[in-house]
Amino acid sequence: MATRPASAPKQPPPGQPEVIFVVGVNGVGKTTTIAKLSHYYLQQNRRPLLAAADTFRAAANEQLEIWADRLGVEIVMQHPGADPAAIIFDALAAAKKRHEDPVIVDTAGRLHTKYNLMAELEKMCRIAGREVPGAPHQVLLILDATTGQNGLQQARQFTEHAGTTGIILTKLDGTAKGGVVVAIVRELGLPIQFVGIGETVEDLLPFNPREFVESLFET
Repeated sequence: MATRPASAPKQPPPGQPEVIFVVGVNGVGKTTTIAKLSHYYLQQNRRPLLAAADTFRAAANEQLEIWADRLGVEIVMQHPGADPAAIIFDALAAAKKRHEDPVIVDTAGRLHTKYNLMAELEKMCRIAGREVPGAPHQVLLILDATTGQNGLQQARQFTEHAGTTGIILTKLDGTAKGGVVVAIVRELGLPIQFVGIGETVEDLLPFNPREFVESLFET
């Protein structure tokens, strides 16, 4: 079966919030990356709103709430186990009412092999698109730079089920080279949007292809 090609980022209609889904498997640094993304958009004089749609992991809401408080951004959340699609619905309604943009959606870490969770992700995308035309406008796959060839399979599955538009490569501050992204870019055409190089909110950099390729060949 042919792999679905990568989706291009879309623009929301005038006056509507941009909706950004952040997806990936467990342990890749999604919550911290969302905080960094929020900081990035704040620097652009935008007003991000966080949607805490990871209702599986008990600590996920608390972590995101701490970051939202530190950054001074709004967060929409419900109790653990709530329907993630309902949280997205509430978050988009709040963003439209308060003119907040973008809406950054934290999704539960899910193994790319778990069909029911991938189907749930598809449902979340449908709900977002019903509330804001074209949403999600970006679907950013968080990949740990230490991931080997398994990263390519993750990228295939998330692109198939959620229409991934780009990659954020995390944990490049260690010895990781992140070479698997070369195969992902070649096969799926997914652009690398940002790289994470540390734990603070400033440690998210726009991707520089030349610097990245040079680092792959450093001894």
